[in-house]
Amino acid sequence: MRFLWLVLALMVGSAQAAHKGQLQPSNPFPKVSLKTNLGTLIVELDRTRAPVTVDAFLSYVVDGEYDQTLFHRVVPGFVAQGGGIDTKYAPKEEGKKVFNESGNGLRNDEGTIAMARQNAPHSATRQFYFNLADNDSLNPSPRRWGYTVFGAVVEGHEVLMKLNAVQTEFNDKLAWPDVPVAPVILEKAKLLPEE
Repeated sequence: MRFLWLVLALMVGSAQAAHKGQLQPSNPFPKVSLKTNLGTLIVELDRTRAPVTVDAFLSYVVDGEYDQTLFHRVVPGFVAQGGGIDTKYAPKEEGKKVFNESGNGLRNDEGTIAMARQNAPHSATRQFYFNLADNDSLNPSPRRWGYTVFGAVVEGHEVLMKLNAVQTEFNDKLAWPDVPVAPVILEKAKLLPEE
């Protein structure tokens, strides 16, 4: 266990060093503004529960990597996923894989933000999702990894309701279903000044 915490500390330290303090390392609850073409969401992140995930997410934010990306998967009553596809429906370059922190006590409840991943537990990179309902099936259990929740929407819940109501279809370019018919664009992600 001690070794695991040492590895986590090194990962967090390297992410912070790479951004020269831009990630507000002393702020336990940084806030990010996500301006979309449906309105603006403000999310408060929880570094006390998910330090590795928060720093990975903030690295993409401060590098402008989320700007002009799509919410490319919306399943009403479930999740709205984004952060990995540009407005031309091309995948964005993925960074390093993020250690799964799903056992942090935060749950996939409506209005929370969490990391998307493949089946492998530590395969999350840049994509994230908003829970559009309480999704207990995405939480960890004693025998399986869950999906890491690392914050919650504190302003702009009406934008989530708009996301929940968008019409979706199978998209030939991406070759998967649940893609909004009218693109839902994350125009700008910005780390807000420390309070």
